[in-house]
Amino acid sequence: MTEHLTPHEGRKAPVARPTAPADPRGALLRSPETSQGARDTSPGASVPPTSEHSQPSASEPDPGRPRPAPDGVPAQPGPPPGPPHGEERRTGRPQPPGAGPVAMRRDGDRLRFVGAATRRIARGIDLDEIVMGLCRATVPTFSDAILVYLRDPLPVGDERPSGPLVLRLRRTDRLRSIEEGAEEPDTDGGPLPSLQVVTPDITDVMGTAELCEVRQGGALAEVLRGVRPVFADSAAARAALPELLGEGRTVPSGQRAILAPLRGRRRVIGAAVFLRRPDRHPFEADDLLVAAQLATHSALGIDKAVLYGREAYIADELQRTMLPETLPRPTGVRLASRYLPAAETARVGGDWYDAIPLPGSRVALVVGDVMGHSMTSAAIMGQLRTTAQTLAGLDLPPQEVLHHLDEQAQRLGSDRMATCLYAVYDPVSHRITIANAGHPPPVLLHLGGRAEVLRVPPGAPIGVGGVDFEAVELDAPAGATLLLYTDGLVESRLRDVWTGIEQLRERLAATAQLTGPDHPPPLEALCDEVLDMLGPGDRDDDIALLAARFDGIAPSDVAYWFLEPENATPSRARRLARSALVRWGLEDLTDAVELLVSEVVTNAVRYASRPITLRLLRTDVLRCEVGDDVPQLPRLRQARATDEGGRGLYLVNKMARRWGATRLSTGKVVWFELNRN
Repeated sequence: MTEHLTPHEGRKAPVARPTAPADPRGALLRSPETSQGARDTSPGASVPPTSEHSQPSASEPDPGRPRPAPDGVPAQPGPPPGPPHGEERRTGRPQPPGAGPVAMRRDGDRLRFVGAATRRIARGIDLDEIVMGLCRATVPTFSDAILVYLRDPLPVGDERPSGPLVLRLRRTDRLRSIEEGAEEPDTDGGPLPSLQVVTPDITDVMGTAELCEVRQGGALAEVLRGVRPVFADSAAARAALPELLGEGRTVPSGQRAILAPLRGRRRVIGAAVFLRRPDRHPFEADDLLVAAQLATHSALGIDKAVLYGREAYIADELQRTMLPETLPRPTGVRLASRYLPAAETARVGGDWYDAIPLPGSRVALVVGDVMGHSMTSAAIMGQLRTTAQTLAGLDLPPQEVLHHLDEQAQRLGSDRMATCLYAVYDPVSHRITIANAGHPPPVLLHLGGRAEVLRVPPGAPIGVGGVDFEAVELDAPAGATLLLYTDGLVESRLRDVWTGIEQLRERLAATAQLTGPDHPPPLEALCDEVLDMLGPGDRDDDIALLAARFDGIAPSDVAYWFLEPENATPSRARRLARSALVRWGLEDLTDAVELLVSEVVTNAVRYASRPITLRLLRTDVLRCEVGDDVPQLPRLRQARATDEGGRGLYLVNKMARRWGATRLSTGKVVWFELNRN
């Protein structure tokens, strides 16, 4: 026998009572006999029976409340009420086993329960967390089982749903009996605690249909339109529940089930059914207010989760479209890239990378970082990336590209700042030209395993204005790997940027040692190794990474000539092309190459005033480039039967694998490619 002071019974002295068996969840669940066993049964006791949520009678003052003081005497606060046995007063969480369960007998208990439950619901961020918070907060403290239905699909914001209203059973939660098996997972895969007794009524209800189409003008539609929770015994609920649960499904009688609509900001988004076992006290009228609070907080949380999910999807798509979907495959260089957002919950950032093919088999390598991680930063990044692509198409020097990017950033706003590194690689000359605007310097990994930080003038960030940018030209030997990155890779709260750059250089050198001095490490694996250097606390910023492996084009695979714009030039171009093909062992392409070279060179001779250039490149394909000093690009058109010309580009388009024309600062280049096999 133990003694407990139970202020809810309205007694002023300790009363001896047997200790109730502990519930596995420590909640307010017991049979009526257990409830009555908590009352004083000694002779002479005249305590009237109380229901589960009854208030203390007026004749028996509550020792947990201050008594009114006489006139002129200041009121003395009484002792604070102790936590009820079975759950904590502040949180409503279960106490350790051994404490006797006590029900919510006053409005204060309900308020404390609602506060704890709504805090648990509010902790959820996504849809599943919020629904799970509702289920775990109500079972078994408020109900023995719960069914949560949500609209399918859930409307977002001001969207007007089309089609009929369909509710999908999103989640169920209930107590299970030991006989049924205590570790069977629920809909989310988590084990459910066991209980001594579970009646078939609740077990049958848990097997309801997954989908329910709400008929217009039906009983369920009327209840959902009414918004307020109703008892299952009411006339409206008796007609609505079969439509929701399915025919043949019944709920416990005697006010042991509540149907609560879930209404968001603009419309009903679902419904919740709270169930109690027949051996537990039924719901009371005040429990409808509790159900209404739970339904309201859950519905608003679901609305926010859906909106957040849509915003995250939009941000993710925006970031995806701002970055290259696939990298090009330029001649003489292999590329690999990585992008990591600062966090999964904030996918939008201002980091970007790009690889842009240029005339003459060159390629522009770009990496940049706009300050900030907002949608505005991503939008500015997209504009700067587009501007860089446009400037690259004009074949401007790297320092000129940065100068125009700086002007564009100033036009976007006074506080639009970004760093950028722009490099142009020429596989024929094996040289690379780099210009920097306040960005971390690139790292070059040589074929022998030596890694060096390239000495590039730092420059000022884009957006400062009035600053000249300087370009440097460096060797890019075959087999070397150039690594361009943003500061998120090398800088964090745990290390400064130069310490991170030195760690990156050491990591690259150590990785190269694994493959030996004659074999560079695989490009994709190298990128993964670089990202592995990040520790748990190193992710403070977005990370953009672009790696370029320089294969180059050997001088023996290049044929280059200057030709005067004369009438005899096309025939000379054919002879030169034929001799190069014989030297390379590509005689099978002679007829096609002679025809296409003749057409392109003839068009250049017709309009050029300075010497034209003819270049053949032998790689995995045969590429021919013809340059002149005329900026106008040729246009493919359908020649009429009476036209004497206009069919040259038509033949190129039909016979070549690919072809194109690019405007240069000194004119243009027309090129085409043929398969070698």
